[in-house]
Amino acid sequence: MKKYFNLFDLSQEVDYKIEILSGLTVALALIPEAVAFALIAKLSPLTGLYAAFMMGLITSIFGGRPGMISGATGAVAAVIVALSLSHGAEYIFACVILAGIIQVAAGVLRLGKLMRLVPHPVIFGFVNGLAIIIGMSQLDQFKDTAGAWLTGPQLYILVGLVLLTMFIIWGLPKISKAVPSSLVAILTVFGVVVAFGIDTKTVGDITSISGGFPPFHIPMVPFTLETFMVIFPYAAIMASVGLIESLLTLNIIDEITETRGRGNKEAVAQGAANILSGLFSGMGGCAMIGQSLINISSGARARLSGIVASIMLLVFIMFGASLIERMPMAALTGLMIMVAIGTFEWASLRTFNKMPKSDIFVMVLVTLVTAFLHNLALAVIIGVIIAALVFAWDNAKRIRARKRIDENGAKHYEIYGPLFFGSTSVFNEKFDVLNDPDEIIIDFAESRVVDMSAIEALNKLTERYTKVGKKVHLKHLSKDCRNLLKNAEEIIDVNVMEDPKYKLMVDKV
Repeated sequence: MKKYFNLFDLSQEVDYKIEILSGLTVALALIPEAVAFALIAKLSPLTGLYAAFMMGLITSIFGGRPGMISGATGAVAAVIVALSLSHGAEYIFACVILAGIIQVAAGVLRLGKLMRLVPHPVIFGFVNGLAIIIGMSQLDQFKDTAGAWLTGPQLYILVGLVLLTMFIIWGLPKISKAVPSSLVAILTVFGVVVAFGIDTKTVGDITSISGGFPPFHIPMVPFTLETFMVIFPYAAIMASVGLIESLLTLNIIDEITETRGRGNKEAVAQGAANILSGLFSGMGGCAMIGQSLINISSGARARLSGIVASIMLLVFIMFGASLIERMPMAALTGLMIMVAIGTFEWASLRTFNKMPKSDIFVMVLVTLVTAFLHNLALAVIIGVIIAALVFAWDNAKRIRARKRIDENGAKHYEIYGPLFFGSTSVFNEKFDVLNDPDEIIIDFAESRVVDMSAIEALNKLTERYTKVGKKVHLKHLSKDCRNLLKNAEEIIDVNVMEDPKYKLMVDKV
């Protein structure tokens, strides 16, 4: 297949056929997801579909990760459902706009780089938790309208169609990759159901998706401080959840495609999409890892697939609702189960006996919080905090001091390891103030003074030596450590031993 340059990114080539077919597959998969998330948020189904259209279109064109799909998500629905129940849809639209403004500000301030602080075990846990969520969410398709499990022929037909879908998605790529296997599976199951007149659950059994173009609508809420105070907490949480999920999805797609997206650009695009979503009667959203993986696994790598997906979704809403409502839910259920299987990081299971126990604990904890609390932001924050505390604890134990007395009778303490809040207690235990000679030299060639706690530790140490009439020199302080001490000179008063050799080293650097 001949490749052409992508009109939206001249640095990347795109296969138009694969991009269009992938986008069509994603559009079909978006419909039940968007409807389900809108119902979770106690909103009209069209609110979720309009959000999926607007989020997908804007982020596909302007986002920082070609091939990534955005839309209405369960994470956002879980955040705004309380506001929806207490104040109604108009406050949701206002909340979505405010969340978008916060996300744009985060992108402009380049806060996307904070994702560097998310360790790999947290990403593993996040991905595995999402895979479990995606898989468990499909169980509802095996229940009737009353919530009871299907039995008899109804169950057997549904299971058979689901297995057929999964088999095609798994087996077709082994024969040919000319057409996305997900699309072939959906159309095949649809054809089987229609040809044989099989009675099974369809999209139309859930709700109608018929509608028009998303109407422009300024939220009908009082523009007062009271309104702002009502929606701001929800908007702040929605913005943070959306950014965390979007940037983690971006990192996952980066790893799969072995390319690099732009986190700050994605944050701005997500914010702009949410602002427009709120203005065009949508519930807002963020990146969708399931649909993004469908798109990437279908071979899409450029922006065109996301644009096609969002436009086709709108076409289905406006002109093809009657046809799409006949789509068997079994086909979409099988597709999402395969997405869950592909999303799970099976390689993470092999790390249990090979990686530090603390990393395994963080990974499992994040997985459980993500899967069972459905709070993605909380899961990531907990994981990062625990990983940071473990790192601080490990480094606190690594500080060492080699001691010697030179020919002039001065005692040298050669410090190894960082001096920071976690290591100050161990650092202080290294010194024998009463029995040391009159001159003490503390050598920081293999150490760093990191924070205020470290400065205060040095201050207290010099005070102890001063009280017994002894003099302290600091040697081999790096430039950043010197600047730190200089900025805190009103707090600490120490004698810094000048070292010509060290200065020469700094000058050369």
